[in-house]
Amino acid sequence: MATRVIIVRHGQSTYNTQQRVQGRLDESVLTEKGNADAHQVGAALSSLKFDAVYCSPLQRAKATAEIILSSLPDAPNLQVVDQLMEIDLPLWERLQKSEVIEKFPEDYRCWKERPHEFCMTISTPEGAKEHFPVLTLYQQAQQFWQEILARHQGGSLLIVAHNGINRCLLSSALGISPEGYHSIQQSNCCINVLNFTGGWGDGVQLESLNQTSHLGEALPKPRGGNRGVRLLLVRHGETEWNRVSRFQGGIDVPLNDNGRQQGQMVAEFLKDTPIDFAVTSPMLRPKETAEIALKFHPNIKLELQPPLQEINHGLWEGKLESEINQEYGDLLLQWKEAPATVQMPEGENLQQVWDRAIACWQDIVKSVPVSDSELKTVLVVAHDAINKVILCYILGLSPESFWCIKQGNGAVSVIDYPQGLEKGPVLQAMNITTHLSGGVLDKTAAGAL
Repeated sequence: MATRVIIVRHGQSTYNTQQRVQGRLDESVLTEKGNADAHQVGAALSSLKFDAVYCSPLQRAKATAEIILSSLPDAPNLQVVDQLMEIDLPLWERLQKSEVIEKFPEDYRCWKERPHEFCMTISTPEGAKEHFPVLTLYQQAQQFWQEILARHQGGSLLIVAHNGINRCLLSSALGISPEGYHSIQQSNCCINVLNFTGGWGDGVQLESLNQTSHLGEALPKPRGGNRGVRLLLVRHGETEWNRVSRFQGGIDVPLNDNGRQQGQMVAEFLKDTPIDFAVTSPMLRPKETAEIALKFHPNIKLELQPPLQEINHGLWEGKLESEINQEYGDLLLQWKEAPATVQMPEGENLQQVWDRAIACWQDIVKSVPVSDSELKTVLVVAHDAINKVILCYILGLSPESFWCIKQGNGAVSVIDYPQGLEKGPVLQAMNITTHLSGGVLDKTAAGAL
């Protein structure tokens, strides 16, 4: 049985509003908005049962956790642990971001571009010491997982902590290197969902990242402000074959009624979001989803991109998983345990899918004119396997991590390129399905690709 972990960032703090570096300094407290948003998190989680709740000892996180717990029926006692402390930035604490940039320009550039190499020289009773904040925090997160997962196998956990440690918890669990520290966004009072199949080192799935719709904010604010490129990556709505777990791959299966309704829900969800361009796989299920999703953006031309077509499952296509298991049992098990090693009989392998999908994705980003004063937004509608390899690429993962990413029918993910392809992308949100179910968990069909 999987261990579900929900990770929440603390509410807005006084230092957040002042754009000051907090780190491990415990002077900052929740603002009125921070308190209100924490209550919203509690309401969003109120239908879930937790076996344990952990939080950082810093007051902005502890206060957020206490507010959330007040909304949870039969809530367990709050456990405060030092391993959830925020990143330690002793030389920058209390300074505004602008002051850090002015006083430490080279260090700040390293922090943003090479966080795994970022180092502070600090004074200790034993003398000067080199301190690597991101690497140290990453190790702290790994240690937390090793201890906590062994203690709560098959349980449901809630963690309330901070921007930096949350990033390291998510990254270390998924195998994202410390180099990718800035590739994941964490908004105040956001919700993330991780599913562990066992203990530390066993399989893990990122079900969702940086949910903010419970706060009245459908999509997180752009990381780079009003500039760059934003891509809204959507998986097509449900088909009948999704519902019954029949492998479709290259077979052109249309949406079912529920899939069309999911498309309508995507349209409503993105109703107030400006969209400048739209791209889709030419197959029936994503193309119809895209057409429905653009209901409130009637002037947007839909571009068809064949490289975004679903993985070719070859001789598996048209078969139920149970039928594939009878004829290709060993290969099906290999697909579930080591997907990057599988060549589909008379079909594709994941590297082939990766190569065409990523090349197409990069071409889409390149084709959008980047402006310093205007954010350009692109809707991209594709398939489960296509979306998964794109998201693995965004996170610096390889095809081996294919099953670490969840993509529900009608789910929305948000990727920002603040400076186009010149700088790395930021995964702002992933697998958002709240517009479909109203809850924080993905309840879409878990059928075959």
